[in-house]
Amino acid sequence: MTRFTVLVAAPQTHSSVHTAALRAAAEVATRAGVTSTPEVIDLAALGQDLLAESADSVTEALERVSRSDVLLVASPQVHGTYTGLLKVFLDRLPELGLGHTVAVPLAVVDDLRNSHGIEEDLRILLADLGAWVAEPGLILASDETHSPESVVRAWADVAAPGLRQAVSVAA
Repeated sequence: MTRFTVLVAAPQTHSSVHTAALRAAAEVATRAGVTSTPEVIDLAALGQDLLAESADSVTEALERVSRSDVLLVASPQVHGTYTGLLKVFLDRLPELGLGHTVAVPLAVVDDLRNSHGIEEDLRILLADLGAWVAEPGLILASDETHSPESVVRAWADVAAPGLRQAVSVAA
């Protein structure tokens, strides 16, 4: 069975980014042939534990992420790139800690004209950790997060063939 994880890096729990990530995950699962229900890790819920030297909740989340066959990483754009929550969390993975993972970057931006940087930064971050990263990444405008289905379907039409092939190899 394919292990699918959704990693939400918004500063607030159960944010619109969280909602959009779950909706995107459903489309990714359908298009990539993943039948398992994704596990969700909301980094905001880990709070101060992210900065603790040792916290069981963070250790468990890192283990779940590193065991994932498919990892959808959702972050709002903050100061031109992904959130510090995501950076702090992923810095705790070992080198090539996502070496057998297919990663799907999802960026939520206020202005689509300024979206290139975060998509590129997320792709580089995930690739540096060893993941095969879906191309193109999924970018949503902030006002699309409550009903992202049409944008997600259009993105999936382009990304699905490569994604499906990568998932079949990874799983």
